[in-house]
Amino acid sequence: MAAYLEFEDKIKKIEEDIIIAKTKADEHAVEILEKKLEKEVEKTFKNLSDYQKLQLARHPDRPYALDYISGLLTNSYEIHGDRHYVDDHAIVCYLGYIGTQKVLVIGEQKGRGTKDKLYRNFGMPSPEGYRKALRAAKMADKFQIPILMLVDTPGAYPGIGAEERNQSEAIAKNLYEFADLTTPTISVVIGEGGSGGALAISVADKLAMMRYSVYAVISPEGCSAILWNDPSKVETAANALKITAENLKELNLIDDVINEPLIGAHRQKEEAIFALKEYFLTSLEELKKLTPAQRAQKKYEKIMALGSFEDK
Repeated sequence: MAAYLEFEDKIKKIEEDIIIAKTKADEHAVEILEKKLEKEVEKTFKNLSDYQKLQLARHPDRPYALDYISGLLTNSYEIHGDRHYVDDHAIVCYLGYIGTQKVLVIGEQKGRGTKDKLYRNFGMPSPEGYRKALRAAKMADKFQIPILMLVDTPGAYPGIGAEERNQSEAIAKNLYEFADLTTPTISVVIGEGGSGGALAISVADKLAMMRYSVYAVISPEGCSAILWNDPSKVETAANALKITAENLKELNLIDDVINEPLIGAHRQKEEAIFALKEYFLTSLEELKKLTPAQRAQKKYEKIMALGSFEDK
């Protein structure tokens, strides 16, 4: 059964009415209700607040990294382990083909259901996860295989064990090493991009966000707790943080916004996967027209421009 958010109540009611009309074989009523649904979807989703977009980014039915990987890749092969400690299941690495293009996909996987969430550590990678990602990326770079990174994490795992194994060093090394890769790299925030946990696989030639994804230095819950010590200020924090794709595009912190279906990737997964595929292949063709030196220069200029502003 589909999960509905609070602001989707009217959509839920119309969809329930459509189901009833279909069981009665009332085609005329179905036609009227479907037109009504289309108008309601447009009205609702074209006027979303930043907090509502955050809710969509965290929607339990939203496609995760493995959903995109299974929909995008053929002849896929998973790469395991960092060859130092253990295989972190919060980060997945797959070699395969998107169409005829050989590619390495690195993704953060949250997991579905209690057992899977625990197995994936709720999508919060430990240092060994980032080291696995770097090991796979270095291998792809050696053979000039393009890399697609799928960002979806509330943040890096803050546990004692992760800190003992140098969580901050693993993230910092990824930032440094990914900036130095010569193979074409594209990173896409597919859900929730949280703090350093997202940054560790975000340094790329192109950084994009799905329409209803978010990207922030801290969660709105954490921000409201620190600034106001008041959980009711979460929506205020979400607006102040400028976490949505449109906000970050306007601030030149990302390159592109991928137009997932208006009703959300959680309702039309195949369309969302197709949109990401088209973006990746189109962007890759653009990057291939540049030499490795030109890509490196553009990446350097982009990184150095982060945080720049004009005093008016």
